[in-house]
Amino acid sequence: MKKSLIVILIVVVLAGVLFFWFKGDYNKLVQADETVKAQWGNVENQYQRRADLIPNLVATVRGYAQHEQTTLENVINARAKATQISIDPANLNEQTMAQFQQVQGELGSALNRLLVSVEAYPDLKANENFRDLQVQLEGTENRIATERTRFNDVASVYNNMVRGFPTNIIANIFGFAEKPYFKSQPGAEVAPQVQF
Repeated sequence: MKKSLIVILIVVVLAGVLFFWFKGDYNKLVQADETVKAQWGNVENQYQRRADLIPNLVATVRGYAQHEQTTLENVINARAKATQISIDPANLNEQTMAQFQQVQGELGSALNRLLVSVEAYPDLKANENFRDLQVQLEGTENRIATERTRFNDVASVYNNMVRGFPTNIIANIFGFAEKPYFKSQPGAEVAPQVQF
């Protein structure tokens, strides 16, 4: 009788330890996943800020640079494409991240071409509205870079939890998958050539 009571007590203690370990790791995974989702929202917020500034910039440039219609249309089309892509942070994967980065990269390139083309319009460069919008866009690009870095940081913490033993067992049971990282665009490792 004493042996069976001791065995039952040991089983209960082990079950309790196992339950609390399981519960603790599961809750840590949930918390890390929610942190990744929240940071993804911060990234999207900054991209939305940029998208919201573009119509004002295009309207300002349109008034001065009638010959840049193609460039303006490219910016408008790239903005439309970029704002159509919405990614649920719960479904982030390499493919959706690559698609998101591609359209955002196209928008960034179109904006850069627009800003370079306005160099030919000294009155536009002197326009206070244009200068303010340009400063806001530059600030937004810096905010985007910061939020992308923060996203990569929280995704790294989460991915370490998902891949680390023994938490990976719980992650696999409940479908916690690794999150992708923001990566630099192809060719970003080559410095642009500046010629005078």
